[in-house]
Parts: sequence; C-alpha cells; structure tokens
Amino acid sequence: MINMANDIPAWAAILVIFFLLLGSFIIVVGTLGLVRLGDFYQRIHGPAITITLGTGSVLIASMILFSSTHERLVIHELLITAFVFLTAPLGAMMMMRAAVYRGRRQQQRDESK
Repeated sequence: MINMANDIPAWAAILVIFFLLLGSFIIVVGTLGLVRLGDFYQRIHGPAITITLGTGSVLIASMILFSSTHERLVIHELLITAFVFLTAPLGAMMMMRAAVYRGRRQQQRDESK
C-alpha cells in the first residue's frame, strides 16, 4: 500500500485529488447545512445532497485510483455509487413523508382537545 503512491500516473493523481477535494467540500457544506438550518424539513436537504454527490465523488476518486494502479478497470465503486444514488434520495423522501405524517397526526390531536 505504501508503494502505491509511486505507481500512480500523474493524470490519475490529479483526477483523484480533484474528486477527493470536490467530495470533501460537498460533505463539509452538507454538514454545515445540517448544523445551521432551523427545522427538520430544511435540515434534511444537507445530508441528502451530501450522501449523493459527496459520496459519489469519493467513490469516483477511488475507482480512478485503483483502476490506474491495478492496470485493469475496477468497477466495484460504480455498483456502490449506483446503490447510493438510488437509495439515499428515497430514504430522505421517506423521512420527509414520515415527518409530514407525524406533524398532521399531532395537529389532529391538538385540534381534538
């Protein structure tokens, strides 16, 4: 693993650095959104974007790194990326729907008192 740094071509190193920095920036922005935004409905957008774009960028960087050092196409990360892209927005949508449903139930209970 230590010798891998010497085996990386310059073009691959530049792409890996770019995607890692992009993914890190997106994850930090999503985290700040989670911390700073007011209510649940605003806070859910930060992690949803972070999971899809930030994780996708990190996985693309991993795919480029291992494909360039192993001299063959490594596509495990593409499968992980596709799974994350499909499940993360659905999970966020289901949490938002559950929150709306819970808010409506609480409002109906308050009205019936």
